[in-house]
Amino acid sequence: MSDRPTPRPRLVIVDGVPMSAIVCEAPDPKAVLVAIHGGGTTAVYFDCPGHPSYSLLRTGAAAGFTVVALDRPGYGSSAPYPEAMVSGDQRVNLAYGAIERIIGERPTGAGLFVMGHSGGCELTLRMAADERGADLLGIELAGTGRHYHPAAREILKTATRERRPAGMRDLLWSPEDRYPPEVLGGATVSPSAPSYEDQMVSDWARQTFPSLAPAVRVPVHFSIAEHEKVWQTDDSAVQEITAMFSGVPSFTVHRQPDAGHNISLGHSAPEYHAEVLAFVDECVAASSSVKPTSRSADEDENEKAAG
Repeated sequence: MSDRPTPRPRLVIVDGVPMSAIVCEAPDPKAVLVAIHGGGTTAVYFDCPGHPSYSLLRTGAAAGFTVVALDRPGYGSSAPYPEAMVSGDQRVNLAYGAIERIIGERPTGAGLFVMGHSGGCELTLRMAADERGADLLGIELAGTGRHYHPAAREILKTATRERRPAGMRDLLWSPEDRYPPEVLGGATVSPSAPSYEDQMVSDWARQTFPSLAPAVRVPVHFSIAEHEKVWQTDDSAVQEITAMFSGVPSFTVHRQPDAGHNISLGHSAPEYHAEVLAFVDECVAASSSVKPTSRSADEDENEKAAG
């Protein structure tokens, strides 16, 4: 048991901004999995307190991946620096810079895979649409969508980072019997949220999501919790989302049984994480099948030139 990979906190400085994370390393990783949490929480979302088998950090490392759960810009150690993360480009640079400094000279295997949950999908999608995103193995999006459920829309109209209206808990944590009691008690809740987040949330569904999705060029895995109450998840809603990703080589939809919105904290988290890790394995295999071909082609050209 003692030789199992253990999650550890990390702190790096990116352009003068301290960026915090939780990292769980595999000794010879197949790839690096970067996990980006949503609103109102921190990187601990991916290391469910009191339930190590629910932890993406621990499960991913045991499966051969180094997992980096970032505190999204404005959360954790970067919270006192709001001026450094006003724009999407600033946040993307902070995220990529943090990953680069955390990994350093450590092995990365086949490369980086980025997954986001809920509000973390905004940064995940920006990273994938960025020019650096073409080198990603793929991305996972969960807990997001293009259209709110009508009931959710009414509740969210008055929600801000400082005010959570009645009904928010039911949207995010229902059904309650799908979650451990300590999680429902607030074990993963962040004490604050960044000032840019209200506008980010407002722009996401109607502007940011549809404008960035066509720029993504890597495989996409899109997960939907069975009991998702924030977003519309019927077939027509999913077809609309699929169509937005017009430039990707593949778009995989996964519906996770027994899960609520906070899909990595519920009792079905082990099954969900196994599904995501299997997809990352597929991306690693696809990457390794392409790269040797291109190298051998170069070698052939060199041999022809030498001859």
